[in-house]
Amino acid sequence: MMKRNIYLVIVTLFLSLSAGAKEKDVAAMQSMVKRLIPAYAENFQFKKIRPVDGKDCFRLDTSDSGKIVIGGNNANSMAMGLNYYLKYYCLTTISWYADIPVEMPDTLPVLEKTFSAEAKVDRRFFLNYCTYGYTMPYWQWKDWERFIDWMALNGVNMPLAITGQEAVWYKVWKKLGLTDQEIRSYFTGPTYLPWHRMANIDGWNGPLPMEWLDNQVELQKKILARERELNMKPVLPAFAGHVPAALKRIYPEANIQHLGKWAGFADTYRCYFLNPEEPLFATIQKHFLQEQTRLFGTDHIYGVDPFNEVDPPSWEPEYLSQVSSDMYRTLTAADPKAEWMQMTWMFYHDRKDWTAPRIKALLTGVPQDKMFLLDYHCENVELWKNTEHFHGQPYIWCYLGNFGGNTTLTGNVKESGDRLDNALINGGNNLRGIGSTLEGLDVMQFPYEYIFEKAWDLNLDNEVWLQNLADRHAGTVSQPVREAWDILFNQIYVQVPKTLGVLPNYRPVMNKPNRRTVIDYSNATLLQAWEKLLQATDCNRDALRLDIITVGRQLLGNYFLIVKDDFDRMYTAKDLPGLKARAAEMKEILHDLDRLNAFHSRCALDKWLADARALGTTPEVKDYYEKNARNLITTWGGSLNDYASRTWAGLIKDYYSKRWDMYMDAVISAVEGNREFDQTKLDESIKNFEDAWGDSTDPILVAPQGELMQYARFLLQKYGRRIPKDL
Repeated sequence: MMKRNIYLVIVTLFLSLSAGAKEKDVAAMQSMVKRLIPAYAENFQFKKIRPVDGKDCFRLDTSDSGKIVIGGNNANSMAMGLNYYLKYYCLTTISWYADIPVEMPDTLPVLEKTFSAEAKVDRRFFLNYCTYGYTMPYWQWKDWERFIDWMALNGVNMPLAITGQEAVWYKVWKKLGLTDQEIRSYFTGPTYLPWHRMANIDGWNGPLPMEWLDNQVELQKKILARERELNMKPVLPAFAGHVPAALKRIYPEANIQHLGKWAGFADTYRCYFLNPEEPLFATIQKHFLQEQTRLFGTDHIYGVDPFNEVDPPSWEPEYLSQVSSDMYRTLTAADPKAEWMQMTWMFYHDRKDWTAPRIKALLTGVPQDKMFLLDYHCENVELWKNTEHFHGQPYIWCYLGNFGGNTTLTGNVKESGDRLDNALINGGNNLRGIGSTLEGLDVMQFPYEYIFEKAWDLNLDNEVWLQNLADRHAGTVSQPVREAWDILFNQIYVQVPKTLGVLPNYRPVMNKPNRRTVIDYSNATLLQAWEKLLQATDCNRDALRLDIITVGRQLLGNYFLIVKDDFDRMYTAKDLPGLKARAAEMKEILHDLDRLNAFHSRCALDKWLADARALGTTPEVKDYYEKNARNLITTWGGSLNDYASRTWAGLIKDYYSKRWDMYMDAVISAVEGNREFDQTKLDESIKNFEDAWGDSTDPILVAPQGELMQYARFLLQKYGRRIPKDL
């Protein structure tokens, strides 16, 4: 009898726990719907279903009462199902930006038959260290809340989660005897923290205010709670050997060495590396993981990325194997369940140094299945193909797609889809996931939606997928918009992503081609796409407004290059009237670019600066945050000037145009004075202007003038006949 009672108690407890998990997932989705589309919350019903052969899955149906029923094996799968319904039945695009409302039909469409799908891979990774600098440094909870929903809606279940780690490090370094000033001066400014975290630079634009550390701790707690609520396993950081130079003061005998120089920064900002063989390494690892777990919990997956874009103390394979072995040992000593996640970007970036024996040494120093690799830039080079499938270590195929938050049209999206399809078939049993490692969110999110959909068996070919994308952006079936997207997808988005921009965004130089402005398509073809977009009945949908602005600014930016080359030729010919005519046209293009971008908050500088200032609690800290925000997208630091350029309203008018005015005035003045143009002298003047602008806190206000579609059609008429058939 007693055994029977114990059995009943166990069964009851098991059923209670199962019901609790079920209710938790359902509750999470009910809360999401209320956040995103509160007016429709009662029209959806969520329910838990079993995985299919252990795979994530979702199912859509309509109940007898007319509700949209979304089933899934967990909240993350249900979110993917919800997004599928919103995209393919409601023609709704959920933006990853919190200030973009969700546009819905008046009546929810009914499903004529059940639809179901299963995941092809278990792990769907998102984000890049750099995204935390180029897009997210000044985000508050409202921004993160929408973004986390977007990730769940696109099936992401393994996000990089590195907010708030400076507060953890502060406690660790304090415990080891460093002073407050030593620690906060070791950290960089807020927008530069990603490159500090990757051991590229120390101290740049620091010291970091204490209020930043406190603010980020509370933010990270909210981020992680929501991500875990939506069945994500956040990837937290661990110790990879990067230490403050001041640690030498306390441990003078420790093997602490300089890492290699990075991106033209002075030695003052170089990073230091503690050899993992040192007992101190294990001590720091233990302190860090204990403190981080106390504050944030853990899912036992840690980003550990030594030697990213910097030289290790030794290139000997034996050393590299020992380093990874020792690092893994310290990781599992602090957390026996630990799994190491490593980005493989450095193998591509420093491919001359990372030879096959060196890569093998680093990867095989860790036991099989305990180091997950992010094949970081697969739209360009799929490293799994030239590393013997990463020597058996599990890996995630990743699409990068964006560098520096640049706002140019780039990304070989269709080819990337074909590459991914091939990898899913031929990539080996150790291909365990699909991901994206974009550097900045920018404004065109369709490539990432496209890649993440391929993690599921949705059975959509490119043509059907494109038509649905165009219809969502237009809000209705629009043949011209469909034709525009056919051109964009098949003829414009063909360029392997790299640091690209339009010439207006770059420092003016006489008769010197800028490798960042090269395009692999005809500008006349891009003009055709813009003409088709502008044949839409209206542009009430936010996604279509962004399409119109993004394509239009690329078109005008490409054309600016032609006019500038003409200007330079006029200088060579000493044709003063021609110079002045081309200068007037260049100024006109810059003015029109600025006005076109002003029609959307995400294409304007003022929001970026306002968000930075909003995070500060005193005038001094607000100014400090703004300085960091201004610097990153302009001068950057080291040899990275204009690396993070953006074609934004306000930035064009207040910064880029001023530099071009200086250039045009200097060239015209040289011809008028019958003397040679002095590029060196101009560069000095421009640098002085750039530095002063970066330190300024003068308000920059951006306000749209008129109506977008009307103005864009005016620009089309104005420039359409000027653009040559080929660049």
